[in-house]
Amino acid sequence: MAGVKMIRALFDRWNRSLMSGDPEKVVECYAPDAVLLPTFSAGPCLTQAERRGYFEHFMRKKPRGRIDEGHVRIFGDIAVDSGLYSFVLADGRITRARYTFVYRRDTNGGWKIIEHHSSALPEPM
Repeated sequence: MAGVKMIRALFDRWNRSLMSGDPEKVVECYAPDAVLLPTFSAGPCLTQAERRGYFEHFMRKKPRGRIDEGHVRIFGDIAVDSGLYSFVLADGRITRARYTFVYRRDTNGGWKIIEHHSSALPEPM
């Protein structure tokens, strides 16, 4: 359980960075070789500059994230957190999405995001 709490704390760190208004703080959560498939973009963000550009735009909406349902699995130096999350935006709108964060432990014992996929929940059929 301690491992699950530690991995979940990585989302909290990412979310605090997102709410800081400083895109550089969010980008620091990602490994240089990370792949970001963001909610509000048609293409992937493969570089720190692309991720910074995406978050500069997204952070204008002043998002506050929350995990609604999450599932953490740890495989040595790799951890996966996937589920459903929601963001309350400055205008009061709520965006709900599916997510997957894949984290890798670095040689210093810290964790960085190496894969992040987020897609808006589809309308019910």
